[in-house]
Amino acid sequence: MDLPTDAFGLHGKRILVTGASSGIGAAVARLCAELGAELVINGRDADRLEATRASLAGAGHLAVAGDMTDSATHDALLQAAPFYDGLASCAGAAALVPMRMASEKYLQQMLAINYLAPIGLAQRLLQKKKLRDGASLVFVSALSARAAPQAAGAYAASKAALEAASRTIGLEHARQRIRANCIAPGYVDTPLLQKLGSAADMSEKIGLTPLGTVTPEDVAPAAAWLLSSASRWITRTTLTLDGGISLPIRQ
Repeated sequence: MDLPTDAFGLHGKRILVTGASSGIGAAVARLCAELGAELVINGRDADRLEATRASLAGAGHLAVAGDMTDSATHDALLQAAPFYDGLASCAGAAALVPMRMASEKYLQQMLAINYLAPIGLAQRLLQKKKLRDGASLVFVSALSARAAPQAAGAYAASKAALEAASRTIGLEHARQRIRANCIAPGYVDTPLLQKLGSAADMSEKIGLTPLGTVTPEDVAPAAAWLLSSASRWITRTTLTLDGGISLPIRQ
């Protein structure tokens, strides 16, 4: 049977997007709205989050400001809508610290923000039956989860844990046709990357990307596809979106 072109759209779907106040989350939210989704968006910065909401196509979108490591934020997101057809988990944090210098506080922070917060939210959505059958969960991971660059051990570990938990969720809820996938971008031109760049010279590494620097608008279509019915047979996998940097170049 041919796949209808409207399977690539998000009309009639309600999508929850975290980290939507800037970067990848904001780009994902804007594209999902253009594709017809009704959104509930989250971010820590209330002003920037509202700016994102105001920029969205369509109507009926809600903004719920709050820190994803706070259980009260999870409660608010569960109460914001009767159900969700998808989750795009884009909130995250990164810092470059060599493992020999990594404090326990820093290690716990990376795990709390990049692993416990998104997986905890997914758990709550599943426990409270807030996800409709056929829902899609999309978690933004990172190429670092497998490439493990220098000074990124804690960040890489938190993203690797996220990918592992996502695969388990996809298996445990397959009967409900609930899918769980990750996207692993390379160097994405976001405020987070710019902050890292000011602390370490990353221009040489970024320059190695064959297709050039990845932008949030490059990541958004991958998330939208995984949220759509067009990817209904894709689950428990990680989509690498790195501009080709993860493959060695042989001349």
